Amino acid sequence: MKDATVSVRVEYDVKNEAESILQKLGIPVSVVINSLYRQIIYRRGIPFPVALPEEPRTLDAMSAQELDAMLGHSYEQSLAGKGRPAEDVFDDLERGLR
Repeated sequence: MKDATVSVRVEYDVKNEAESILQKLGIPVSVVINSLYRQIIYRRGIPFPVALPEEPRTLDAMSAQELDAMLGHSYEQSLAGKGRPAEDVFDDLERGLR
């Protein structure tokens, strides 16, 4: 029997984007929250890794050989058509900063 309420404040854009995805999937928000709580109970912890991301390596931390290898790999990817337009990459980065 559902007899408890969860009330939280989240960022407006995050809420809207998540709820839009859930709506397309046909999954009510309450089902997702209930499932998350059940997983926390089942796993006796948060059901996904919670860790700080690794710091990206800067040019100062790379040797000339490492930089050449990275640039060479990127060049080969672009020749093979595996890259993405810079505009798309920057759009994704900007979305992540909001």
